[in-house]
Amino acid sequence: MIFNSPERVAALTPLNLFARSADGRPRVPDAILERMRHVTNDEAWGVVERGHGYHFQFEGDWVNLHPDRVLVGRAVTVRMVPLRHDLQGVVEAEGRRDGRSGGQNTWVIDTLQPGDVLVVDLFGKIEDGTFIGDNLGTAIAARAGTGLVVDGGIRDLERVHQLPDFNVFCRGVHPSAILDVTLAEVNGPIRIGAATVMPGDVVLGAREGVSFIPPHLAEEVVTRSEDVRQRDVFGKRRIAEGVYTSGQIDVPDWAAEIEADYVGWCAQQGLEANPRR
Repeated sequence: MIFNSPERVAALTPLNLFARSADGRPRVPDAILERMRHVTNDEAWGVVERGHGYHFQFEGDWVNLHPDRVLVGRAVTVRMVPLRHDLQGVVEAEGRRDGRSGGQNTWVIDTLQPGDVLVVDLFGKIEDGTFIGDNLGTAIAARAGTGLVVDGGIRDLERVHQLPDFNVFCRGVHPSAILDVTLAEVNGPIRIGAATVMPGDVVLGAREGVSFIPPHLAEEVVTRSEDVRQRDVFGKRRIAEGVYTSGQIDVPDWAAEIEADYVGWCAQQGLEANPRR
């Protein structure tokens, strides 16, 4: 089956801590996704890579249509392959049996739910590798309200660029339509450049690139980011007051007396502290 069953998706994502969508993907709560919008890729990398050893979860070097917009959502993974006629026949027969209409790229778009982000392995193809134009971009925006990450191309750049609250990370732009590719799998493991992406990963797309965060690490990522931002406020204030030097503050771990000062400052501000010592 091209669309993996919920049971198969659940088996591929056994560390999930949350409920699951109807298709079996981990469903990281909306509240965590909203907090994720304030996280930087650097902060996510610190938890995912440095903290837990997931070394292949960031990919840069994109055509980023809106560098000022942050893309966050739950990954729906799509794997396309170069056309092979016998496989194409199998896929088309499955589509007819399941009552699917339109091109194979539309089959996936028609399944999207709010908060989903399509992540498409189109093996870097740009000419004849344009996964969406403005019509399909509009469909994604209407159904999911998020955007698209495609290791391939798009077309109708000007119209796609005009879609509000929507962003695309792609490898390039070309006026051709998608051609000579076949939909091989939906909601399985895929490769996007140097990154491995699983269904239900939290997609964090920002100015410098895209992080794919395993669902079981998502809450730790946002909590750590919030802690870093709060510590930045304290540290800058103490430097400005002349209490500490920048050398004392700009280190991975503060001295015990600075950490204690920070905990006390948080209490005075009515903030929750996460002591590191």
